[in-house]
Amino acid sequence: MKSGLEDVVAAETVLSDVDGKNGRLIVRGVSLDDLVANSRYEDVVGLLFDGFLPSPPDLRAALGAARVAVFPHLAGAVGLKDLSPVEGMRALLARLADGDDLPTALELVAAPAVFTAGLLRLKAGLAPVSPDPALSMAADTLRMVHGAVPTEQQVAALDRYLVTVADHGLNASTFAARVVASTQAGLTSSVLAALSALKGPLHGGAPGPVLDMLDSVGSPGNAGKWLDEALAGGERLMGFGHRVYRVRDPRADALKGAVRMLAASGAIDPARLALAEAVEAAALDLLRRKKPDRALDTNVEFYTALLLEALGFPREAFTCVFAVGRVAGWIAHAREQALDGRLIRPMSVYVGPVPRVAAE
Repeated sequence: MKSGLEDVVAAETVLSDVDGKNGRLIVRGVSLDDLVANSRYEDVVGLLFDGFLPSPPDLRAALGAARVAVFPHLAGAVGLKDLSPVEGMRALLARLADGDDLPTALELVAAPAVFTAGLLRLKAGLAPVSPDPALSMAADTLRMVHGAVPTEQQVAALDRYLVTVADHGLNASTFAARVVASTQAGLTSSVLAALSALKGPLHGGAPGPVLDMLDSVGSPGNAGKWLDEALAGGERLMGFGHRVYRVRDPRADALKGAVRMLAASGAIDPARLALAEAVEAAALDLLRRKKPDRALDTNVEFYTALLLEALGFPREAFTCVFAVGRVAGWIAHAREQALDGRLIRPMSVYVGPVPRVAAE
């Protein structure tokens, strides 16, 4: 028995390969480097769905229509504005019908973007902005959040983020989706289970605390001292280390490129970027000296925090934006499990008290 199912193989998949030893991520035969260079989010959705769901003639248009279809659910969402964004999104997703067909899948891909944007605007005392089906997912998400047409650089940065996080092996939320899908419960139930797992701070809730760390450090010159004291006090340095990767998380480099693209366009304060780069350098040096027996490198959360902050998303909504990208992977894994897998039913080892008669 291995606690946390460490190294236990629970499924065969054609969807993604996380090579933790060499720091590589492959999605359906395509490396992450190639995906971020040549694909948009809609392309990756199509890639993940291929063979598991019918292909619409124009996936971008189909997703645009799906955003329009789920938007009316926000009409009754005023009472949810006092919940956290992820809890509000979970409540709204639960309104969608369960099913295993393409229309259900498209609405589930569209819904996190529409619901995140609508809930954020309701919290701010503003009316939700209706979707524009002619736009890409990234462009329309930013437009629905801010009520204004985003720049090309902003759209490209969010698109790169959505591509980068679309699928990542059998992580906690994806495994939760597959467990529910193995019962034949339907895609909406699977996505709700995955979102609930993503809500946990050990899975999808870490990017926000990266910014809290940067705020506490304050200036590049204070990075080494602050981080040393934090580590000595038993604190975890947010944005470093990963359960699978023994080297640098390849997604970190993909998002670092997007952050630098935003910085070049003036969308990121140069002082903020300089602080982040100083903290990253100091943290990596400190971790290598203080914990030489552990592989602790920059992970996806570090540059996710900078990117989403620059795009104007509040910290409490970072998990929701993660879900906007990852929902495609959840659905693909759920379909793969439902079509080819068995009911997931692992065994447990009982370590509680034994009745006297049984013991004798």
